[in-house]
Amino acid sequence: MSKQQKNRVSPRTQKLALLGIMAAQALALAFLENLIPVIPGLPPGAKPGLANIVTMFTASVMGFWSAMAITVIKSLFALITRGFTAFCMSFAGGVLSTIVMVLLLKWKKNPFGIIGISILSAIMFNAGQLGVACIMLTGTKGLAATYGPMLLLFGIIAGALTGTILKVIMPALQRESRHFGVGVLDIPEDVNRPGKEKSDDKRTNEER
Repeated sequence: MSKQQKNRVSPRTQKLALLGIMAAQALALAFLENLIPVIPGLPPGAKPGLANIVTMFTASVMGFWSAMAITVIKSLFALITRGFTAFCMSFAGGVLSTIVMVLLLKWKKNPFGIIGISILSAIMFNAGQLGVACIMLTGTKGLAATYGPMLLLFGIIAGALTGTILKVIMPALQRESRHFGVGVLDIPEDVNRPGKEKSDDKRTNEER
């Protein structure tokens, strides 16, 4: 997008366009996850959570409500493709995960970093899903004791995976967001790098 074109487009429109791209990427990753077969030993529907990469990046550059919009869109996709129970599980897990994600991203001195935040978000996502499963599905009252520890371990592994992927592709996603006039917020790894925030703000203002 050229500078002349940017001047013709309002910041709100640019932000909506970027949010649309993020939503499309999240849906594409969610669709790919649906193709993954059931992992032996885990409850049906347990997935790596690749779409959470997009949610976490959206939370870091666009804030809580944009990240929540991605969560709702992913939940509606689950409703269409897997039914009402899957929607409730996806929504509950997504809301808990997004809240934890945004709170930690706003905590400037938090020691967790991208990977740590991703792990904690994945654990909360699994906790939300497990809670809904225990409430909605018959004969699953003991599900928390049976699958809880396993989902905790799986959340750590999946969160570490998605966090690592986000850390690798973060520069490309940041460049994408700047094309739409959206400034990149500080992330935990950058707290101890003096001048990083000023450099990013200067670069963003120049591109605008």
